[in-house]
Amino acid sequence: MDSLELFLNAYGLAAIFGLMLIKSIGVPIPIPADVVMLAVAARAAEGKLVVWQAFLIILLALVGGGFVQFWLVRGPGRGLLYRFGRYLGLTPARLDAASGVVKRSGPLGIGLAILTPGVRAATVAACGLAGLPIRTFVSGLIIGSGLFLSLHFFLGSLITSLLGSIPGLAFGPLPLVILGALLVIGLGVWVVIRRRQRPSASTGEVIAEAIEAWHEATCPVCLALGAASRLSSVAPDSV
Repeated sequence: MDSLELFLNAYGLAAIFGLMLIKSIGVPIPIPADVVMLAVAARAAEGKLVVWQAFLIILLALVGGGFVQFWLVRGPGRGLLYRFGRYLGLTPARLDAASGVVKRSGPLGIGLAILTPGVRAATVAACGLAGLPIRTFVSGLIIGSGLFLSLHFFLGSLITSLLGSIPGLAFGPLPLVILGALLVIGLGVWVVIRRRQRPSASTGEVIAEAIEAWHEATCPVCLALGAASRLSSVAPDSV
């Protein structure tokens, strides 16, 4: 995580925008999106970044990247996704099931699915495959991304405040050790969640879907949302 901190220090908002844009397009960079959001929120809480600027930059990256992924899946990337998506946990069966669900969903339903960790990637891809109207998709994308980002800015500010109240803790090595442990534990928890949600799936599919979900989120709150995602409009066992 030291490298992430140095990267953000060196390039600031431009680095944040570029990293989140690339991740939102679907490139599997091995840094969970929520870790970046929490780090940015913490820096904003410390006064190193302007809150509204950081929030707007990430929101633009999330929406812009999601739209690029939607456009690619809708057109030139459609065949590639069906052929290679399984390696990212997006199997043809999962994509077809999700496409059927989003066709019946409005902006709010799509937004709630995009808000749910582990479902976002399948939802964006499914919207492109289903040929959803751009206005409906973008509205849902903004709703879901805005809520997801707001949650992490709140958590980042809260965590920074709590750490700051403990003398010496915020600046020692312990926070990095804790964060590293959470990343490892988070992946293991996603494997368990996916196995419980898709008991009939193969081990390879479960691991691929767990890694895909881990790329989106790994904080305890996100893991809880992922575990409860059967209640969402696009549940993992149906996508």
